[in-house]
Amino acid sequence: MSRLSKALIVGLLIGMLGMAATLIPCGLDLEENIGLDLLFKLRGMRESPSEVVVVTVDKVSADNLNLPIRPDKWPRSLHARLIESLVRKGAAVIAFDMTFDQPRSSEHDNLFAEAIKNAGNVVLCEYLKKEKISLTDEEGTHTGDLDIERLVPPIPSLARSAVALAPFPLPKVPVRVSQYWMFKTGAGDTPTLPVVVFQIFALDVYDEFIRLLGRVSPSQADRLPHDKDLIISSKGVENLIRVLRDIFNKNPLIAEKMLDELQNSSSLSVDIKRRQVLKSLIRMYQGDISRYLNFYGPPGTVTTISYHQLLQSGNNSTEYLEQLDLDGKAVFVGLSRRLWPEQKDGFHTVFSQASGLDISGVEIAASAFANLLEDMSVQPLDFRAHLAFILVWGVVLGIVCFFLPAAIAAFSVTGLSLLYLAAAHYQFKHTGSWYPLVIPLFFQVPVAYFGTVLWKYFEVNKERQNIRKAFGYYLPDKVVDQLAKNMTYIKSSSHMVYGICLFTDAEKYTTLSENMEPKELSSFMNKYWEALFEPVKLHKGVVSDVIGDSMLAIWATAQPDSSLRTQACLTALDIAGAVQEFNQFHDNLKLPTRIGLHSGYMLLGNIGAINHYEYTPIGDIVNTASRVEGLNKYLGTRIVLSEEVLYQVDGFLTRELGKFLLIGKSKPVVVYELICRIGESSEQQRGLCAIFNIALNAFRRQSWEEAIKGFNESMEIHNKDGPSIFYLELCEKYRENPPGEMWDGLVYLDNK
Repeated sequence: MSRLSKALIVGLLIGMLGMAATLIPCGLDLEENIGLDLLFKLRGMRESPSEVVVVTVDKVSADNLNLPIRPDKWPRSLHARLIESLVRKGAAVIAFDMTFDQPRSSEHDNLFAEAIKNAGNVVLCEYLKKEKISLTDEEGTHTGDLDIERLVPPIPSLARSAVALAPFPLPKVPVRVSQYWMFKTGAGDTPTLPVVVFQIFALDVYDEFIRLLGRVSPSQADRLPHDKDLIISSKGVENLIRVLRDIFNKNPLIAEKMLDELQNSSSLSVDIKRRQVLKSLIRMYQGDISRYLNFYGPPGTVTTISYHQLLQSGNNSTEYLEQLDLDGKAVFVGLSRRLWPEQKDGFHTVFSQASGLDISGVEIAASAFANLLEDMSVQPLDFRAHLAFILVWGVVLGIVCFFLPAAIAAFSVTGLSLLYLAAAHYQFKHTGSWYPLVIPLFFQVPVAYFGTVLWKYFEVNKERQNIRKAFGYYLPDKVVDQLAKNMTYIKSSSHMVYGICLFTDAEKYTTLSENMEPKELSSFMNKYWEALFEPVKLHKGVVSDVIGDSMLAIWATAQPDSSLRTQACLTALDIAGAVQEFNQFHDNLKLPTRIGLHSGYMLLGNIGAINHYEYTPIGDIVNTASRVEGLNKYLGTRIVLSEEVLYQVDGFLTRELGKFLLIGKSKPVVVYELICRIGESSEQQRGLCAIFNIALNAFRRQSWEEAIKGFNESMEIHNKDGPSIFYLELCEKYRENPPGEMWDGLVYLDNK
């Protein structure tokens, strides 16, 4: 094998290890908790768009306005004054990330409701309440519980006045908040607060949006109201969002066509900012139901105004209000953790501070809105692209580490890692693209370096020890020569080789041994072994061990070789023929023989102590070959081999017998029956294989009736077909007690 081939194999192994690490449950969590955290810290703060402002309900305002510490005790007439102030300043949309589900003073509630109604652009928050419903059967017996999510709106007067209602669910457990819902599926696909606020904000470009949609799909454009003022006055924002989501979900290509039309059309008289809003609006409906937050920085990074500054009328406040520009902006009102650390509306994020200061819910909502406006959410790679990237990176690392000396390889992979980190940081900073860091840099790089060092070490060691000669040392014609060269080698030699194990077992041997004298039994068994050994020798195999009525033969080489597997299969067929001929000459003393084959890597080494050693194969494939042979007893067959033996082997008629989990094994094995050479096969045998294969596929699909019919058809061809009898019994069992939806056809065996 060439060095390039070996390097590619090493690279593929590293790539596949990286993919496996990604696929385990904690793989993606590590990328989010460590990799994403590192990218944010490398990037640092970034400027939030000026179109979003947070008005904080904070302790400073409580002190300045002589109000209670708890914000829910503040008179709602203050919120009315706040809305009036924001409307005078030209706010495009006002969102309260606060709940008002309990009535207070009717006078103040009415003032608040009237201010909301007059503003015509206020979105109020409703919250999700989880409820557990007890389920009972017809007799009233408790059968389980059903968890549902129910939207709890503000009090009726406020709900009627608001232009829209929307939830903004965030986890109440101490976990890191990295994503937010855009549409809450557990509550009827309800749009969340950032989505609703952005849709209202984007009504400024609604006419251009309708014209754009009309160009690519007139029929869909006709489903939408064409008067944006009517949408506001009729409280139709939420319905508009649902219709648009339905349009884009059912016709995914519409979004791409609209984006192409927006980019290429010169007839749309839209300035750069309005084009950006149009693009972001389309992309909002094009995306998933949740998105990763692209935080702008620590608490207070988004432009923040204290509540009291919009209400006080002193000289300083008046001057501040005159300078404050809120025209055309989205304003989020809520509690601020930065200015009121005692409040409980903080959430753990990548920018949470060591002092315990977290980002508040209202700032997260404002950040989500800003992400939608800029179309700059954090975008992880598509999962398939993620896996492909991990695989390619592993191949690159493998080739570099394999071809270069250890010291140079260390510098090279370090340089590659730094370049990769710089590129990932650049993409994250400028486009929001999130490339994996943990698996490529902290897992694949060390595995690639130390793995190739070990690989090259074993390769050199392997070259120094000639496996062919080491194995030939124990063959009859080479034993003396090898002992003469190195006597101490007997106690220390061991070699990793690729081997095929052929295991045989004779039926009725126990009965035979009980009824024969030892000398007569020895003579009889010598003739039996002569019949078995001859095919092994003919096909260049080695009889490794004989115990009682069982024989282990092996074929070994440094690397997998399909020609050796072919030789092993020919040996099995010839042994079956030899046993049949042997039994014909001994009418009263028959030894029907079962054969099993399996292949894989094994260690050829010396086992023993003091002055007695045996050179024997060690490894799982020997045990598995024995287990595969034992399947013959269940299936009524003579020759069973594993799928590995048949790899790249042609010229034989075989039929798949299924996937089995053998006793004592943790990994399933796919096995086949070896019937004969293709040139010697009959039409009946080929027909049996075809019908059995169809029935076996029906069995895997849990189509019990179809499988039973197929296996019965097999029995019509060969009325003593053991595999058909075996599967008919299983079908009857599973028809009564199905194995479950996740079952993949695996057959469990409890005995050898």
